[in-house]
Amino acid sequence: MIKKIILGVSLLFSTALLAQQSTASPNSFYGLGDVKFKGTNENRAMGSVGVFVDSIHVNLQNPASYSFLKYTSFAIGGTNARTTFKTDSQEESANRTSIDYIAFGIPLGKAGFGFGLVPHTSVGYNIQSVTPPTSGGVAETRVNTYQGEGGLNKVFLGGAYKITPKLSFGVDFQYNFGSIEKTTLVSITEPEVPLGSRTKNKSVYGGFGIATGLFYQTKLKNKMELSGSLTYMPSNNLDADNTRNVATVTYDPFTGAEYISEDVDVEVPDSKVKMPSKVSFGAALGRSKKWSVGSEMTFTGSNDVEGQGSLEGVDFQGGTRFAVGGFYIPKYNSFRSYFERVVYRAGFRYENTGLILNGKSIRDTGVSFGLGLPVGASISNINIGLEYGKKGTTSNGLIQENYFAINVGLSLSDRWFVKPKYD
Repeated sequence: MIKKIILGVSLLFSTALLAQQSTASPNSFYGLGDVKFKGTNENRAMGSVGVFVDSIHVNLQNPASYSFLKYTSFAIGGTNARTTFKTDSQEESANRTSIDYIAFGIPLGKAGFGFGLVPHTSVGYNIQSVTPPTSGGVAETRVNTYQGEGGLNKVFLGGAYKITPKLSFGVDFQYNFGSIEKTTLVSITEPEVPLGSRTKNKSVYGGFGIATGLFYQTKLKNKMELSGSLTYMPSNNLDADNTRNVATVTYDPFTGAEYISEDVDVEVPDSKVKMPSKVSFGAALGRSKKWSVGSEMTFTGSNDVEGQGSLEGVDFQGGTRFAVGGFYIPKYNSFRSYFERVVYRAGFRYENTGLILNGKSIRDTGVSFGLGLPVGASISNINIGLEYGKKGTTSNGLIQENYFAINVGLSLSDRWFVKPKYD
């Protein structure tokens, strides 16, 4: 019965995941939007370090981890984030709730496989700029409004095999898909003109990708363990089916309603967008079922500049991320105290996103904390995390984002496919 409930919940949340808008960042205007996936809630609470594996949790950052599973695992997680957007003179806030991942991991002896659905990028901005009258030109105030929504999702199926008892190799096969709609509305407010122009561009994306991984784990003296992780995702192309609609509209500034006077579809060529490559490596040292500390470096290739045309003051470069984190369990098999079985997690990450605006590199820094709460006497758990961070700067007329996120995830583990010896 519980398996049917899990499958039903998965289908329900998968539909919600595809329809969500999980960002309000003005920076999602550039490229394919903000990269959203930072790992499962367990890893995200440790600075998004992906070098930890065990027998009951699915690690979605390295496909080689599937072969370390000993129990079938179902994982789902979501986030509620409140973000404050600051400039030198203004401040606004936004709140977003989103589903971050849905995944299954299944052990098969020396092998294992996993599959699931995660949001890859998200677009969600509403920006307005006002151009005042020029001294030598026409005395008019022009208002440009830029709106965007959509994003990319990734469905994946992967497998891993233990080449030796200490070394595992894994591959994820991925399909990236989604749509992004960007609208530009131009109107004149002084003197008031009853009509404005609206241009709506929509791109529907689809394309295959692959990710490979190696994971090494060995035992040392005094129950100590050393592990290492390496992943590589080559660049791949997405096919973009592009459409454009240009219209003459009237716009109600009080209700936000848009009334179309005349519109026409403009034929635009389809295109290809290059997804950047990514490589990461890291290591962890700890004591089995007690504590572990690890760090990881990630390098991402430059985004596709040509995919959005030439934008003044905008440039892209390769991105880098450094993360460090770990966990502590007072006594994993304690019968006397519930809190001795709780997993305590913490981490830190620093990222250069690769986006350059007005000569300033956009950086993202965050600290995180979390708890892994056991569900009764089972090996399943609820994972709760808190994350506080800062992205961007107010220098050079830019927008700084201060965010606080609450992450909640559920990891259900059991032996689903073992035939009982007694009926």
